[in-house]
Amino acid sequence: MRDIKTEGTTRVAALGTQDKERIARAALARLMEPQDSVGLALVRTLGAVDALGVATGELATGPSVEQEISALLVEAGGPASWAGLPASLRRWAPRVADLAPDRDLETMRRLGGRLIVPGDELWPEQLGDLGLQEPLCLWWRGQEQPLPRARQTIALVGSRDSTSYGASVTGDFAYGLAQRGYTVVSGGAYGIDAHAHRGALSGGVASVPTIAVMAGGVDRYYPSGNEDLLRAVSTQGAVISEVPPGSAPTRYRFLQRNRIIAALASVTVVVEARWRSGALNTAHHAESIGRVVAAVPGSIHSANSAGCHRLFRDGGAVCVTDVGEITELAGEMGEMGSGAKDEGSAVHDGLSLEDLILLDALPLRSASSVEKLTVVAGLSPDAVRAGLGRLGLMGLAASERGAWKRAKNA
Repeated sequence: MRDIKTEGTTRVAALGTQDKERIARAALARLMEPQDSVGLALVRTLGAVDALGVATGELATGPSVEQEISALLVEAGGPASWAGLPASLRRWAPRVADLAPDRDLETMRRLGGRLIVPGDELWPEQLGDLGLQEPLCLWWRGQEQPLPRARQTIALVGSRDSTSYGASVTGDFAYGLAQRGYTVVSGGAYGIDAHAHRGALSGGVASVPTIAVMAGGVDRYYPSGNEDLLRAVSTQGAVISEVPPGSAPTRYRFLQRNRIIAALASVTVVVEARWRSGALNTAHHAESIGRVVAAVPGSIHSANSAGCHRLFRDGGAVCVTDVGEITELAGEMGEMGSGAKDEGSAVHDGLSLEDLILLDALPLRSASSVEKLTVVAGLSPDAVRAGLGRLGLMGLAASERGAWKRAKNA
């Protein structure tokens, strides 16, 4: 093991092998804030059990561990230099005394929920696209059933103070998508989120019609005005969070959970958003991991649509006006990805002509921008963005900090 010296016997070490990982990740979820890059890199380097020992001060590390953490941080786009592991240990220290993973797991059992971790059969594989920012675990309140893949999931997000126009559009979209067997994911908040969940519950034919990703613990339905709605979501779909029971839904955690909403879905649709809306943060996360971003146009006089128009102006979103356009962006991936291929068939069988042209235009080594691909492929910017999202979901294209290149297996 990498330069690790045991200075004590952890509670986790006394458990059976099967339970160690789950208990360790449950504890780490309370010890570290979501998107704690150093903590996540520590887990990637040592594994959850030893990372917990280091984070609580019961295991000591050597320089090679810090070197591996540094390499992971740089690979994830972080700075070349960081404060070092001792600084993080001091940051985590005040929370060590409050760690009680058994209590948190018992709370979930009492609520009829569960904790899932990477590697579990129920873990959504598309969260791996977040790289180092993949959640440590998910606290899940709802029936025990697989969550749908990204190609079967659409995110509908927007303003909390939605207008009647936004409410109507969202309800229609959510109902129509659910009728077609898609799962609608949103954030459980007032406004657009609530209309998305209600529409999906009304029209849902899939086993998981809607998913609510919470900023606080799933033991509390927040906001309280949506308690009945979220209770229905947990009964018919799923309510999930990366923070443990009892965690407060702080402003920072609302922004952190947005990356999970984006990663769960193949397409993120912003229905209404003000100029500095949190929904734009979700759109940014979606774009950064190669998902398709779409937005609904509104009145030029409506402040609630200023953020959507900003996405159009900045070139980051495709304009959508009906359910058919959204499912087209998703590329009907459920049908394209199902079934075994005939032996010897090409990996790009079933691609449209535009997607084949775009795939041919993608460089093999250095990544290319959307603007350059538009010129090389002779396609519109909207067609390029939608095509890249589809190729990315099929594993034929890879995104590197907003630019794209052909995947190795393509």
